[in-house]
Amino acid sequence: MSRSFDHPLFLLALAAGLIAFAVQSGDTGTSDARHRLQSAHAFWTSEPPVLPEEYPEFGLHGRGGKLQSWYGIGQSLLMLPADVVGTYLEKIPVFANYDGNDPSVRDIFVTYSVNILLCVLTALVCFRFLRQLKFETAHAVAGVLAALLMTTHLHYTQNMQENNYIYLLTLIGISYQYEWLRTGNRRALLIGSCAFGLNLLTRLTTGMDLLAGGVFILLVLLFEGARRDELRRRCRSYLVVALPVYLFFGLLDRLYQFYRFGSFFNTYLSVSAQEARQHDASLPANYPFTSSMHTGIFGALFTPEKSIFLFDPLLILMILMVAVAWRRFSPAVKAYTITLALLLLAYLCFYARFFSWAGDSAWGDRYVSTTVELATLLAVPLLIAYRRQTGRVVWFAGVALMAASLVIQASSVAFWLSLELYQMETIGHSTFVVGLRIENVVAFALGKMDAWGLNSDAMKEDPWDYIHITSWNFLPFQLARAGVAPGWVVRIALALWEMSLAALALVLWRLRKVVAELPGDNRSAGIRGK
Repeated sequence: MSRSFDHPLFLLALAAGLIAFAVQSGDTGTSDARHRLQSAHAFWTSEPPVLPEEYPEFGLHGRGGKLQSWYGIGQSLLMLPADVVGTYLEKIPVFANYDGNDPSVRDIFVTYSVNILLCVLTALVCFRFLRQLKFETAHAVAGVLAALLMTTHLHYTQNMQENNYIYLLTLIGISYQYEWLRTGNRRALLIGSCAFGLNLLTRLTTGMDLLAGGVFILLVLLFEGARRDELRRRCRSYLVVALPVYLFFGLLDRLYQFYRFGSFFNTYLSVSAQEARQHDASLPANYPFTSSMHTGIFGALFTPEKSIFLFDPLLILMILMVAVAWRRFSPAVKAYTITLALLLLAYLCFYARFFSWAGDSAWGDRYVSTTVELATLLAVPLLIAYRRQTGRVVWFAGVALMAASLVIQASSVAFWLSLELYQMETIGHSTFVVGLRIENVVAFALGKMDAWGLNSDAMKEDPWDYIHITSWNFLPFQLARAGVAPGWVVRIALALWEMSLAALALVLWRLRKVVAELPGDNRSAGIRGK
């Protein structure tokens, strides 16, 4: 490999792109993403944002009685350029006989292009932020790979919920606002604020992420002993740039709300609740916030079906590192840790009373998983950086948690997420979803799929679901299972998939070698007392 391509950042970005390429199924993965893609399609075509046959399961009546999507505009805007290109690709004569089949040419192009872009940008921003916190290059590279491969970020690289886009924008916001704190660069503050603002267009509750960015900056100043006059000056400078940006993006969100539903001051939740009560008068007045606080918080933390500790074991590692090494953390690492703990608590409390507090059909608790991923970002770098100080027990416990995380996340992309949902409805399996998924992977690899118990009426009602579930959830296998694409297309897709895995292994090997040759940085790790 040419020396010009041996820079760790280039290799890391290449690895991220190959990871995202390898896990794609060609399908959006969730109905939420399909609906957002339909909204993007409606921006520039004559198609409606909500298809009539989808109502009342999806959609709300807005201005003039027109059916509208209830999602924010953010992810639809992200997918718009790829949707335009994918739509025209689908019309090329070579795809004429394939038109209308799943996964569609348009879906394949959108999922590959958008998910690969998000994964590469996330890798670059994660590396940037970890280096800002003074982690060595080797530690930062390990942290990025752990974020991509050992957290639920990998699952959402395959399944296009909003999570990874929110993760990217939040981390951009934190990283660039932190750069402003260190350098006084107002352009950096503007970029960070715009990233937080874009998040508002994606999901309005990311206002909590926006506030967390300011809390992080404030905590860094406090931990570094800034005087009162300095705090006031910094706060004024921050608000002068950030507040107008936040107001601008907030106004855009309100204009989109008015365009759809004729009001600046409500949200889709209030419109949805009103329309739901029209269909079902028995719904309580506090719908959709009908769960108890205890149920939502306890469920997200401890239930075997949704526990954040089961789906993201690196959170346990981060807690362990806080317990054994807190005094050695730099002010910035302490500030980030506390900020993300507060943000996680805020999300847990906000969604606890929501009737679907875990996000319906999802791998884990999708409403809080993005915050959990951000909270675990420092876990692996800290484990490596403090290996000598924390001892062998902590090291081996950390390695065990990393190995468990890798197995769990790899299994999460092996099959479509609906597999266990169908199983729990038909044969009453345990709701220990992670264990059930690993059991399913082993059973499928051994050719014992009949033990899954999927020969149910629910499966017969939707044959595509059955086809989708009963195959490895990667594009070549999905194409082969559906049996619509020509054989030569399937063979080429499989060859490219296998080549991507081989290339990923080669890039990771080369990255490890390049990083090992770098000199250590004694100022690293956001650590003290090294």
